[in-house]
Amino acid sequence: MIYSLLSFTCWGIADLFYKKGNTSGEKYNGIKTGIIVGIVMGIYAFVYMIVNNVNINLMEIIRYLPVSLCYIISMVIGYKGLKYIELSLASPVQNTSGVITSILLLIFFKDILPNMAYVAFALIFFAIFYICMLERKENLEERKFTFELSNNKKVKMLAILLPIFYCLFDGLGTFLDGIYLDKLELISEDNALVAYEFTFLIFAIVAMIYLKMKGERFLILREKEKFSAAIFETVGQFFYVFAMADDSVISASIVGSYCILSMILSRIFLKERLSLKKYIAIGTAIVGLIILLVLEV
Repeated sequence: MIYSLLSFTCWGIADLFYKKGNTSGEKYNGIKTGIIVGIVMGIYAFVYMIVNNVNINLMEIIRYLPVSLCYIISMVIGYKGLKYIELSLASPVQNTSGVITSILLLIFFKDILPNMAYVAFALIFFAIFYICMLERKENLEERKFTFELSNNKKVKMLAILLPIFYCLFDGLGTFLDGIYLDKLELISEDNALVAYEFTFLIFAIVAMIYLKMKGERFLILREKEKFSAAIFETVGQFFYVFAMADDSVISASIVGSYCILSMILSRIFLKERLSLKKYIAIGTAIVGLIILLVLEV
């Protein structure tokens, strides 16, 4: 339970910094964000291996590769989606993946949970889905776009599809993690963490080479918000691995609901306006989270 809450908190804070560090007009913003996350994770993986005396080989990294790729693809899609934040359903759609993963684990492994757990899953899913609908409605009714943006069908399509693709890849990654770490125990928590972070470092190196070939200038040390997001992302990943190993079904829904915290933090620090309906939806999701936390205890 503690690991789930810590991961939930870290990723909610990371989401806040991702928003602050987003430069809408920058073509390669998503790739640059992924590079910084990969660098931070890679450095952390080296330190973690030394401090905890973790031994990992290439076969372990390859074994965990399907999970790593699902997460990296989903995150890069999420970073790219920030460019279309005013048109997209963004974080709420993406974060429905946690409940979807819990349902998949229940179906495939036929776990039996208390009835209140299913009530909690329903509350969280419908609360996040309702927030998603409210976001969409507000975007259509209130926000002003340039003529070119509002009439660009490709932009509109990407704004809708990117969060959905994120949800699918992230949900699949979390589902596989439940199998790897909890159900079948195919890899240890330490090795899973290091394997994922080294894979992300490899992505960062390849992406830097790509930007170099494109002649794109990238001053890493000036990206303070992205670095802050990467640090909280990495710390959240540490707690997440142990949360999934403990109880993948319930942890997936708790951790996957971090958009609720992100919205609250955005209201406080970014002064984003929330309607009464959103507050009600957030409250509903929090009730569901509390039920899951009580069941975990």
